[in-house]
Amino acid sequence: MLRLTWTQPEDLVGHELRQARLDGRNATRIEARWRAAGGADAPERAGASPEPVSRYLRLLAEDLLDELAELPSESADQEPTALDRIKALCPDWPASPTTRTAPGPDALEAAWLGRAIGCLLGKPVEKLPLDGIRALARATGNWPLTTWFTAKGVPGELLARHPWNRRSAPTSLAENIDGMPEDDDLNYPLLGLLLLRRHGRAFTTDDVARLWLDELPPGRAFTAERVALRNLLAGVEPPHTARFRNPFREWIGALIRADVHGWTNAGDPGAAAAQAHRDAVLTHTATGVHAAMFAAAVIAAATSGTQDVHACLRTGLTVVPPGSRLARAVGQAVRLAERHTDFDDVVDALHTMYGPTHHWVHALPNTALITAALTHADGDFTGSVCRAVSGGWDTDSNGATAGCVAGLLAGAPDALPERWRAPLKNRLATSVADFDGTGFDTLARLTHLEATRP
Repeated sequence: MLRLTWTQPEDLVGHELRQARLDGRNATRIEARWRAAGGADAPERAGASPEPVSRYLRLLAEDLLDELAELPSESADQEPTALDRIKALCPDWPASPTTRTAPGPDALEAAWLGRAIGCLLGKPVEKLPLDGIRALARATGNWPLTTWFTAKGVPGELLARHPWNRRSAPTSLAENIDGMPEDDDLNYPLLGLLLLRRHGRAFTTDDVARLWLDELPPGRAFTAERVALRNLLAGVEPPHTARFRNPFREWIGALIRADVHGWTNAGDPGAAAAQAHRDAVLTHTATGVHAAMFAAAVIAAATSGTQDVHACLRTGLTVVPPGSRLARAVGQAVRLAERHTDFDDVVDALHTMYGPTHHWVHALPNTALITAALTHADGDFTGSVCRAVSGGWDTDSNGATAGCVAGLLAGAPDALPERWRAPLKNRLATSVADFDGTGFDTLARLTHLEATRP
């Protein structure tokens, strides 16, 4: 029996009900109808419930998803998706510099490597609860986290309670790493690079959609991206692809596509954010789009080589509506990181605030955690990726974004510790176009070409 993850209507209703609570839509009556009919909560960790439902319940789920989408949102005015409305709410939107700069290939290679290292560090513990991550690391003397996870020395009863991510453990534990394995956190920057090579900075959201249809295997897309591909194939056009029966539109997917937009707009965070926006609205709205714009602006600032991590994060906030949930969460994360010496205390506070209400892949808590990790580590590479991963939630994505920023600030591959770089063997596995087996040095040169294109 095939239970396709992230697309079955009966599995989407619970996610949409949670999203309604977050963005201020009153779904009480719709939720009551769903419960009365026997509808269940969304799967907590998996992308699909284990058993099929009746035809009646599936049809009801489709109807309720459409009704939920029509409910008015209390946060709409302070959290717009349209770029002109976002800019109107941002009094300090950054002006473009008079001359365009570009990062050197060394800095870009460090950014690509940093993204890969952070992602790979987080892969074996993705989907695990926070106490499981801590227990597994402590069992091997690796807490606070300072290096790769390993299964060597971990008691069997602990692994029975908290098994490694089954898809990642064979390639991502210290004893198994042999180059960078495929991951969507690296596939999307590759697609972004391909997008710029084909269309330049003037690409449209429709260009992103066509590229995905040509180059992105549906099985390599998840959550909002998989739903958007389904919508495209059903004849739904962008940007409606982000809203139609897509309860994942505020999750982390657009944020993990933002790096290339920052890399190719060094010192121009406003342009980076606008570029990330055109990419993001294919799949996301509101907080999901704001998170991508924030990340792109932070990375553009870091790529300039003139700001420390704290200034970069402040720059990122200039492209986020100040009355939005994301702006409040980022500000809170910075304050927590500045207040606490022990990063575990920061993480515990974030989980108390956001864990009960947000899915572990939602963009808001994960962006807050990335911000807290970079702030607490003062931009140090090892400190940033280890803190981001040790905080739980979407561990590989958080490690990847923190690693990109910290890698840029380090400035060169040799500035990243050898224990992180060596196992990757300058080799990336992917199903995107002709990039399989490409080295990070080559990716840096290709990215530099796009960053210097007029």
